[in-house]
Amino acid sequence: MTRFLPEHLLTGYQSFLDKRLPSERQRLRQLAESGQQPKTMVIACCDSRTAPEIIFDTAPGEIFVVRNVANLVPPYEPDGEYHATSAALEFAIHALKVEHIVVLGHGGCGGIHAALSPSAEPLSPGDFIGKWMSLLDPVARAVGSNDHMTDLERHAALERIAIRYSIANLRTFPPIVALESEGKLSLHGAWVDIARGELWAMDPETGDFMRPLE
Repeated sequence: MTRFLPEHLLTGYQSFLDKRLPSERQRLRQLAESGQQPKTMVIACCDSRTAPEIIFDTAPGEIFVVRNVANLVPPYEPDGEYHATSAALEFAIHALKVEHIVVLGHGGCGGIHAALSPSAEPLSPGDFIGKWMSLLDPVARAVGSNDHMTDLERHAALERIAIRYSIANLRTFPPIVALESEGKLSLHGAWVDIARGELWAMDPETGDFMRPLE
């Protein structure tokens, strides 16, 4: 290990220098000079297995990404507190003028597991995860109390319900409502199965998830 960065990161950076940078150099120079102009914002989970840039095979500057535990969007609350996701939304809508917002969930989400395990011991005295996942308390209780579902079924159900929940919360932001009504902004939901590499997209009319390429 070096004194500056973990060795595997430096090795990865060297690979970037040798393989990817030569083909991306001009694009990166243009982005540095003219700024970013992505058309799509992706709200994804922090999970290291679900990087949107890899799933959608995007180049630098193509998508504006914000990641948090369980890809949640809190409701619109301009209360003077710290709101990282809301701040990113504000920038994406007003400065970047994105045309699409995608809420991207995934299988095996640890945050969803926490929401379904409210009696579990917090990871730390601050219980930041528990407080964050309390956003889902009403639906988590309803799903968690369904004795006709297995644990895996409850988990998968809440992962997808959470996506619909976040999209509903997006529509509590007045600028999003206005832009959507004007046809200048579209909201989307998606869920990825990590083990199979399968992408499922939400039907905007029914809320059902289906394979978009089939």
